[in-house]
Amino acid sequence: MTPITVLLADDHTIVREGLRALLALEPDIQVVGEAANGHQAVAFANKLAPDVVVMDLAMPLLSGLDAISRIRECTPASTKIIVLTAYDEEAYIQQARDLGAAGYLVKQSDSQILARAIREVYQGHDFFKPIHHSLVQIP
Repeated sequence: MTPITVLLADDHTIVREGLRALLALEPDIQVVGEAANGHQAVAFANKLAPDVVVMDLAMPLLSGLDAISRIRECTPASTKIIVLTAYDEEAYIQQARDLGAAGYLVKQSDSQILARAIREVYQGHDFFKPIHHSLVQIP
């Protein structure tokens, strides 16, 4: 079976390393590149043409939203984009969808949801699962 190829785009090294380690546990998913800023994400997506790009919104040099737009222009339609971000505001979700993202997750999600989202968007389905925060009181 050919693995689903993934490009990780996040400006935090520890986040990329953690995502890479998490996805290494999935036999059908292979991380083929990592980008630390929006410009790198566009360049690597253009060069590697991964099946899925996992993109943060808060990226240096070029925002994640701008990078989504550029990636949609330079990669085949088969390349899917999943936003993985700390922002769960409806405006960001809608803008990402409008720009061509196939999925949207918040970083507060369960660790197993990313692999599920990658598989879903790879198969042509949308995967929008932000969680809305509620106040939690600590006793």
